[in-house]
Amino acid sequence: MQRVGMGVAGAFRRAAILAMVGAQRVRQEKAVAKQFDALTEAHRAFIAQQKIFFAASAAPGTRVNISPREGAALRIVDGKTAIYLDRTGSGMETAAHLRADGRLTLMLCAVEGPPLILRMYGRGTSLFVGTDAFDAMITAHYGEAPLGTRQIVRLDIDLVQTSCGYGVPLFEYAGERPSLENWHENKGEEGLRAYWAEKNGRSIDGLDTGFPAA
Repeated sequence: MQRVGMGVAGAFRRAAILAMVGAQRVRQEKAVAKQFDALTEAHRAFIAQQKIFFAASAAPGTRVNISPREGAALRIVDGKTAIYLDRTGSGMETAAHLRADGRLTLMLCAVEGPPLILRMYGRGTSLFVGTDAFDAMITAHYGEAPLGTRQIVRLDIDLVQTSCGYGVPLFEYAGERPSLENWHENKGEEGLRAYWAEKNGRSIDGLDTGFPAA
């Protein structure tokens, strides 16, 4: 009886070890980054749920710029194209970098619900306010341009990558800040144009942004 009991106990231990190893393999598989040639429907559904995304750009010899942006500004045109509406801010680094280099990465990460990080890599283009390309994108994807809009940034995607997002903390969304909207309204159209001319002509590294209104 004792030998039988020991045999059963050993079998349970082996089963437990195998279960632990299997669970670890599942976790490792989830943690592995996956690449895609284009956005899938699942990716697009994930993007639509996010309240914030980040845009990263650089040019040879410059500082790397990373900007947080409201999720409502982002639109997915198709599996290979994303755009976002860019309103007036203190600088215009992305436009300068795209003019000099062209590389652009957009990143979204889940801060609630199942963890996930999604990055879209590719080449970016500035569609400045007042151009036909800008007007076409506004009409097709936004309806109208909010006060202070200075460009739409278009990303031609050459790679999509997802990863686990296990290290991203959980946050609770409380709403959008009214600060930017209030600032635009206080400036008014003439004040914004004056600000563009003063602040949006060059990057912090001295690169020309190419913004016609600056």
